[in-house]
Amino acid sequence: MGDLNLGRRRNPRIDAATTDYTPLPGGQARLAGAVRGIELRSAVTKPTLQTVADLVGVSRSTASNAYSRPDQLSPAMREKILTAARSLGYPGPNPIARSLRSGRVGAVGVLMASPLAQAFTDPYAVLFMSGLAEAAEQNGSSLLLVPLSLDDGEAAIRAVRNASVDGFCVYCVPDWHPTLAVIQSRGLPVVSTEQRGDSGPETMFVGIDERAAAYSVATHVAALGHRRVAVLSDYVVADRRTGPVQVPSLDDVQYRATRQRLRGFRDAFAEVGIGWADITVVNAETNTRAGGAAAAASVLDRADRPTAVLACSDVLAFGVLDALTPRRLHPGRDVSVTGFDGVPESVDAGLTTVSQRAADRGRLAGELLLDPPSDESSRRIVLPTELVVRASTGPVRPWRDGAE
Repeated sequence: MGDLNLGRRRNPRIDAATTDYTPLPGGQARLAGAVRGIELRSAVTKPTLQTVADLVGVSRSTASNAYSRPDQLSPAMREKILTAARSLGYPGPNPIARSLRSGRVGAVGVLMASPLAQAFTDPYAVLFMSGLAEAAEQNGSSLLLVPLSLDDGEAAIRAVRNASVDGFCVYCVPDWHPTLAVIQSRGLPVVSTEQRGDSGPETMFVGIDERAAAYSVATHVAALGHRRVAVLSDYVVADRRTGPVQVPSLDDVQYRATRQRLRGFRDAFAEVGIGWADITVVNAETNTRAGGAAAAASVLDRADRPTAVLACSDVLAFGVLDALTPRRLHPGRDVSVTGFDGVPESVDAGLTTVSQRAADRGRLAGELLLDPPSDESSRRIVLPTELVVRASTGPVRPWRDGAE
């Protein structure tokens, strides 16, 4: 009759199973035969967890434990199940199907309206993310960074709606951003690094008293005799231009942390008779060293340059220090400079700053989000800060500014 397989594509896996079978003694032969028999079927249909369970002779839940709850099996049984899965070409449970069954994705969404690269380059962000990652890892979760556009609200809303996460950490988002309402509507746990006045009791918080911390460093500068001062921050105004800007009302500043820090500066200088209108507000296009240097240059070249510059972050303050060098100005002598955050680089830079526990802030945020305490009063944590005085600040020089 000839070859009945003529004109049909040969399946090497089936051919190997049907033509290369060598009987083995005892149970090994029966297991090998079972593998080949199942291979005949799985060559056509994709192997499943049930296929693996049938091969080993255990229930589907037992086979599942080899992947999701290995502590429930003996090492020998788990290895037997995994060996059978490899022989069938079974890659493991589908993570999407598993999350649907368990109701848990195993990921935390981190919302940030700053450029995504800053999560890896900004020293404060790196410390915060490392603490958050530590908490997530201990919980068996991962981090999903969700960058939010400031210019395309619809794209940002889609990103938040489509994020497959167990909860959100609001890291750096302006008050007006539409995604804040979207995350509330999803009904997932939310922890914020800013204590927003409009957030409900279900929103958890880990942060600092921004206003009091800024007041402490500004009081130090004022006590040194400085009266002609500039304050520096990014995103003070919506158009993000570099240089001095008019900010008649601090209520118009879109980021709460920036708004509170500027209020702290204002409070301290008001106590020595310097009104807000007499303080130069300088906007940096980005919270980067280069952004700080460019913004500082816009006031350091003026005839009435400030005797002190108070930056809302250490990174911006580093930029101010960079801008002093080519002008042959010395920090702490010609111009006093302060930062905010207390990142490790501030030590070598000799920067006077407000130190906060960034890594602890991230870790506590993750712990609250992944294991919320039943006591609501424990869901809002205010961490301490510390004024660290170094060489970048000093007394105003009377011969440089006789009016003071």
